[in-house]
Amino acid sequence: MSEQDAKMIEGEREEWRRRRRRGRLKQSLTIASPVFLLMIWEILSRTNLVDARFFPPPTEIIGTFIALMASGELFNHLTISLLRIAGGFFLGVIPGIIIGLFMGLYKPVKLFVQPIVMSLMPIPTIALLPIFIILFGIGEVSKVITIATSVFFPVVINSAAGVMGIDSIYMDVARNFGATGKDYMLKIALPGALPVMFEGIQMGQAIALLTIVAAEMVGATSGIGYLIWTSYSAFVMKEMYVGLVLISFFGYLFSLGVRALQSRMVPWQ
Repeated sequence: MSEQDAKMIEGEREEWRRRRRRGRLKQSLTIASPVFLLMIWEILSRTNLVDARFFPPPTEIIGTFIALMASGELFNHLTISLLRIAGGFFLGVIPGIIIGLFMGLYKPVKLFVQPIVMSLMPIPTIALLPIFIILFGIGEVSKVITIATSVFFPVVINSAAGVMGIDSIYMDVARNFGATGKDYMLKIALPGALPVMFEGIQMGQAIALLTIVAAEMVGATSGIGYLIWTSYSAFVMKEMYVGLVLISFFGYLFSLGVRALQSRMVPWQ
């Protein structure tokens, strides 16, 4: 091996070490910020600089979390909420993608559907919950429909925008090669809209979490939202914070999941 090759290899190794150090620094900073916040909270609560009745120390909240898990109560609430979120999420995402693709590809569909979407979208979904309860009862269906409705709008709008943002040259090439409607949909519209579509899905999963909490506060006897509301009503603040932390945790987890799926399905971005 020549001296020049040895220097090149050593330079590559040094660059790899620098990237590794930068990666570790980023991970450390990501972990440090919530840990720092929790430490400040713990100190303020323990020294009575904030009212521990309203802001109990994080260590006591962790103890409450362990106790609720050991009793099985928290697991039941969590399972029910996750099932509702999953059902409503897919019930909103799938029609949102399909209708959004048709809106982007076919102008008559856009002209017909867009006024309905634009008129209903500004209405807070939780405000429609009484109507859903009247139509579907106070059981699980009304809650799932509420979540699906909240997820549907960002997905359908971003899917349509993604299709309309595709360069027209791709459509022209497909037309010249005799592409069918199915080809337009699956080989041009869907792949071309995926980057923008995933932004809508990302928004949808966040809105689903907000909606499930509100829906379970209003018309449920179980779930994380129900736990938060009943704990607040009974002034059991530790249990309330357990519910809030779980919602935050799953929001972060779902966001990572969507991003991981996006990186696999949209590798060119």
